[in-house]
Amino acid sequence: MKKSMMVLFAISISVLSLRAQKSKKEVLKILDQKSDTYGDISQQIFDLAEMGYQEYKSAALLQETLKDAGFSIKKGVAGIPTAFVAEYGSGNPVIGILGEYDALPGLSQQAVPEKKSAGAAAGHACGHHLFGTASTAAAITTKEWMVANNIKGTIRFYGTPAEEGGSGKVYMVRAGLFDDVDVALHWHPSSVNSASAGAALANKSAKFRFHGISAHAAAAPEKGRSALDGVEAMNMMVNMMREHIPSDVRIHYVITNGGKAPNVVPDFAEVYYYARHGNRDVVIEIFDRIVKAAKGAAMGTGTTVDYEMIGGTHELLPNLTLQKLMHDNLTEVGGFEYTEEEKEFADKIAKTLGKEEADISLVKNVLPYKTEAKAFASTDVGDVSFAVPTVGMGSATWVPGTPAHSWQAVAAGGTSIGKKGMMVAAKTMTLTAIDLFKDHKLIEKAKQEFEERRGPNFKYIPLLGDREPALEYRN
Repeated sequence: MKKSMMVLFAISISVLSLRAQKSKKEVLKILDQKSDTYGDISQQIFDLAEMGYQEYKSAALLQETLKDAGFSIKKGVAGIPTAFVAEYGSGNPVIGILGEYDALPGLSQQAVPEKKSAGAAAGHACGHHLFGTASTAAAITTKEWMVANNIKGTIRFYGTPAEEGGSGKVYMVRAGLFDDVDVALHWHPSSVNSASAGAALANKSAKFRFHGISAHAAAAPEKGRSALDGVEAMNMMVNMMREHIPSDVRIHYVITNGGKAPNVVPDFAEVYYYARHGNRDVVIEIFDRIVKAAKGAAMGTGTTVDYEMIGGTHELLPNLTLQKLMHDNLTEVGGFEYTEEEKEFADKIAKTLGKEEADISLVKNVLPYKTEAKAFASTDVGDVSFAVPTVGMGSATWVPGTPAHSWQAVAAGGTSIGKKGMMVAAKTMTLTAIDLFKDHKLIEKAKQEFEERRGPNFKYIPLLGDREPALEYRN
């Protein structure tokens, strides 16, 4: 081919590329063409199943993917080795997209419709392998649209580790990494397609460590002071306290260390506590009472106690301006169809959940828009939502009716069902980002609502205090 013809060919390809990303439908078509690539990335993270603050390989994979797409990378931000920021462009507006990639301990599961461990220490029972990958896809596709259409501004991906109890985003907010962001987008795996207003419970968590005196439990029990007695006394007092707190408070605990042998009075024991409520001020009050119960238990059992804050998150601040925009884009994207093989898999999962068959209408359709929601769980996205106008959605990566943090969620997340739902989220976030870059008035309206909801005298105070990131909390 002559040089002049090669130049003309290159120009024609460039023009086609520009035209190929002018409309939303054409952008969605590009994501469809890359679905296998992003499916492979999500599968690699699924197989890695790295827990909070241990996601070295998962974070590196997403960093490499974004770097290859032209993003600059800042690693180890906010004092967290597996946290990072990837950025393309310059100036305003700055649109951030959140991505998670941590797995949960004790939920190893193969991608099959019966309970069957994969032999690993953890599993992606909250679908964060899909979360991080879809957000990466949205950031890259938005960047490509910006280049093709000469759009000014900044698209920024936040690699946020340890959402499951480690409060990774809280440290990133505290470090000022969201101070110049105009809007933050996120999503979460679900068993339905929905972009209604979200809600989340504020949360404080800590590990309480009791210290006693070891002794022979039969020959010299009077010489011992049981640290486990301290833990059990604390638990009893907290359980008695439940009658005298607001009915919508949630308190959970697990004994993470109760001694090593029955015939040895344990000189160390540990219990891990969560306290949750829809209002952070209530959480602070309840947590303070839990601390008092721990101190009283130590006094009564002749032991001592100290505690380490592990996590602390704000409730979620809604933004209806952004929420309606995201809902409209999810409606445009729509759900997806199961193949016969996927339907067979889903029906088998449904039976383990006490249903005869899966309700595929929840996969094919989008739930009606609602402006209010009841909170049932917690997320460190809450802190981001008090730093910047934030909006999220859920897509049906799990079989309808599947609860999060279950083996059924892990199983579906490792199949084509999870990957199809993941691409619904990637498309919706991409379209929402494009709308925000095209219409700055939407951003200003969202900011006005944000300031009104947050209040004029708001001051951000992290619920986990000034502690350093709890990098060892999963050890």
